[in-house]
Amino acid sequence: MATRKSRTHSVTLGPLEESLQRRLRSGGYDNASEVLRTALRALDREEAVLEEALRAKVRASMASKKPTTPAELVFGRLEARHSRKVKAGRRVA
Repeated sequence: MATRKSRTHSVTLGPLEESLQRRLRSGGYDNASEVLRTALRALDREEAVLEEALRAKVRASMASKKPTTPAELVFGRLEARHSRKVKAGRRVA
């Protein structure tokens, strides 16, 4: 028989408490632990998809034959754009 390697945790859900209770009332879950385990698995999947998407973008960028733009030029353009917005009285975010 496998031994369980888990600990009891205290979690404050705040406004998410109602979401937890709604899931328990639906009968889809037997207890809060099941809901939280399902949520964590979903978060793990979401993060894995995002990480792979970022890795794919990096791979595509590294494989690109497009010439790079020197950082000094990029920052110069950003500073000029910022100056134009300030002079025009527009709010700069």
